[in-house]
Amino acid sequence: MSAEPKVTVHPSPEPLAAAVAARLITRLVDVQSELGTATVVLTGGSIGTAALQAVAESPAHTAVDWSNVHFWWGDERFLPAADPERNAVQARAALLERIRVDPRKVHEFGSTDDFPDENAAAEDYARALASAAEEERAGGDSSQQDPRLPRFDVLLLGVGPDAHVASLFPELGGIRTRGETTVGVADAPKPPAQRVSLTLEAINSAQEVWLAVSGSDKAGAVGLALAGAGHIQVPAAGARGVRRTRWLIDQDAAQQLPGRLIPDGGDEDDD
Repeated sequence: MSAEPKVTVHPSPEPLAAAVAARLITRLVDVQSELGTATVVLTGGSIGTAALQAVAESPAHTAVDWSNVHFWWGDERFLPAADPERNAVQARAALLERIRVDPRKVHEFGSTDDFPDENAAAEDYARALASAAEEERAGGDSSQQDPRLPRFDVLLLGVGPDAHVASLFPELGGIRTRGETTVGVADAPKPPAQRVSLTLEAINSAQEVWLAVSGSDKAGAVGLALAGAGHIQVPAAGARGVRRTRWLIDQDAAQQLPGRLIPDGGDEDDD
């Protein structure tokens, strides 16, 4: 069963990024206090990267035991490992190189340095996910219902003007993929065309899915997704967490919110 979306509107991108960072720190602290370890799935894009930088700059970030956080990614551009366009490269600069992480718990998608094509990289990531899930079960954690996937406590997503999430684009093969946890994308409509991504099934296994969106160019996508559009045409509409689905948006992205939707401006930890 997936959670109905909660919407919080912030005045501009800067406070939005700060709010995402504050929520993430709080959530990771809560999960670690309960389970010892926590898992976050990172995203790229301007707000995703700004939120990670805000985490690093927040005095509260020291409350998290970063050595006991697993980091995965929702998608990646299939490029050389050091290419600055890769989400992982941007995440390292914004956060991961500024905190004490366990390198064994930082799980990047493979690159063109490692694999001949995006499909091979996707298959490798699926194996890594399954291996992590097996380790969790061996350690006594049975909270994740899908045996192919580890527990995702928070999964962050951006949303494109076309309503794509991760590298799942409207009408294309990735958003239609069933029965897999990852997918290679050869025909992304924005460069680079070759990408690797979690599938919608994998995304929706997360305990909490947070969609962070800013800009008037995203307002139409936000409005359609929250109005109940189909996920094949509007992939963002299909992203739902098991326990929570949060839309964290700025005023510009909120311009076409459905009239029936009343934004949730609080920070309560609602169930």
